[in-house]
Amino acid sequence: MLHPGHLRLLRFAKESGSRVLVAVLSDRLAGNAVHVPEMLRLEGVKSNSWVDDAFVVDEPVIQVIGCLQPDIVVKGKEHEDRHNPETDIVSSYGGQLIFSSGESLFSSLELLQKEFHEASLRTINSPEDYLARHAIDRKRVETILKQFASLRVLVIGDMIVDEYITCEPLGMSQEDPTIVVTPVDTTQFIGGAGIVAAHASGLGAEASFISVIGRDSAGKYAEDALVKAGVNVLLVKDESRPTTLKQRFRSKGKSLLRVSHLHQTAIGAVLQHDILEFFEEKIREIDLLVFSDFNYGVLPQKVVDQLIRLGKLHHVMMVADSQSSSQIGDISRFSGMDLITPTEREARISTRNHEDGLVVMAEELRQLSEATNILLKLGGEGVLIHADNDEVDGWLTDRVCALNSVSRDVAGAGDSLLIASAMALASGGSIWEAAYIGSLAAAIQVGRVGNTPIKSEELLQELHL
Repeated sequence: MLHPGHLRLLRFAKESGSRVLVAVLSDRLAGNAVHVPEMLRLEGVKSNSWVDDAFVVDEPVIQVIGCLQPDIVVKGKEHEDRHNPETDIVSSYGGQLIFSSGESLFSSLELLQKEFHEASLRTINSPEDYLARHAIDRKRVETILKQFASLRVLVIGDMIVDEYITCEPLGMSQEDPTIVVTPVDTTQFIGGAGIVAAHASGLGAEASFISVIGRDSAGKYAEDALVKAGVNVLLVKDESRPTTLKQRFRSKGKSLLRVSHLHQTAIGAVLQHDILEFFEEKIREIDLLVFSDFNYGVLPQKVVDQLIRLGKLHHVMMVADSQSSSQIGDISRFSGMDLITPTEREARISTRNHEDGLVVMAEELRQLSEATNILLKLGGEGVLIHADNDEVDGWLTDRVCALNSVSRDVAGAGDSLLIASAMALASGGSIWEAAYIGSLAAAIQVGRVGNTPIKSEELLQELHL
């Protein structure tokens, strides 16, 4: 059976070359050393992410090496001072025989990687008081979720690739008070407006995505990942700017440092024309338009105004989110939206109101942006709903508390809230039902590390727990 010693050796082999082949001794050759049948041992080796291929060997190993002629043959360090029959055959064709048992830090890598695949959902709570106040029935919510499959959603905004670099701590530098780490693995996710489109597809909608990428490896990854997620991509390539890449260096489940590779200047007139051309081709085929703005230049105001005009002309539901970097960003520039989802800080930047209470400030933002509904994101305090009230004059306000009491990674929580609540509105749900569904999606998202597209099955499962 594979144990940490094997994992270290396999990791070392992968570090030494681009393709790793593993020979598994047959039961006949292994003799009395066999405790697990050869096919089960083969299956276990093949399941390892560092192994490209594995096969059962029922002939002398030197014959296999002579046939395959690998560039490098790796053996455990304990064999270095012994007789190694592979030496002559490897030397005959110019290969290398390397002895290593790997480094101890690699044995913990699979444990470190689990944070990207395991979710903490047992800590999600149901807001029973809120559901009762608005007479929200779970069967009704389930019906709304199932209607997602009939939606046609178009997301437009900044493409971002999130890269998580898993590190092993080595200690403190002796020259200055700096933590020293060594990177041991890299995991990439779709981020920015791209993950909003991937969420829409995962939730069952027919999703399309318009954005700008660079001609680089990050852009290629983003395009491939979106296609794999079932998104119809309409990506304009800009030779003058890189695909926005945000790196997070993590160790022991904690973020140590963030590094962003990006340009924040507005795209040129030619690219603006290309985006509008893509949009005009799609506008008649969509039910919901989502602006996911990170203020990195993909949505200059001239383009936003034309997109909104076309959206209103074709009676398309429109929602927007505009994330602010430092003091840059203004959610109110997306005028006349059916829903906007700013954070408190983003709302205060837009209104230039840093003193009034939340409700007063939310109403000021509503008037400024002419939005129909506002979901004000309050982080650990949940979401404040400032909603249009058709029955009486005025506006109604309520709050959904944060549903997940243990957040593992808050990145992407706002994106999942935006798309889930927007799709709920587009499916005929009320703003109160939409806020609940959006909050539930955000609770699922913060329960895991990295942006992974949310599935409608996950929402349905949490709905009935």
